[in-house]
Amino acid sequence: MGALMIARIKVKDPHKFQEYITGSKQVATPYGAKLVYQGKVVRTLNGEDNHEIVVIAEFPDADHINDWFDSDAYQPLVALREEAADMHMTNYQVIS
Repeated sequence: MGALMIARIKVKDPHKFQEYITGSKQVATPYGAKLVYQGKVVRTLNGEDNHEIVVIAEFPDADHINDWFDSDAYQPLVALREEAADMHMTNYQVIS
């Protein structure tokens, strides 16, 4: 396993969110992205968290995540992402 992008999401506009997800998948695929997990929060066990959904995508390495996120192809999706959802996205490099 290379690196993971983990997004914690609270959807504001379901239609725009689906539009964002579709566009984001198309842009991320050339960077080696593979969806690992997508699920809804059932219960926050500790701490405060207002997110409803988690998405985990695997990339070959952390640089591929950064390249996707900073790419010219992804930038038009940023405004849509902000309209569609409150999102906390993190890049994790797997360590041994």
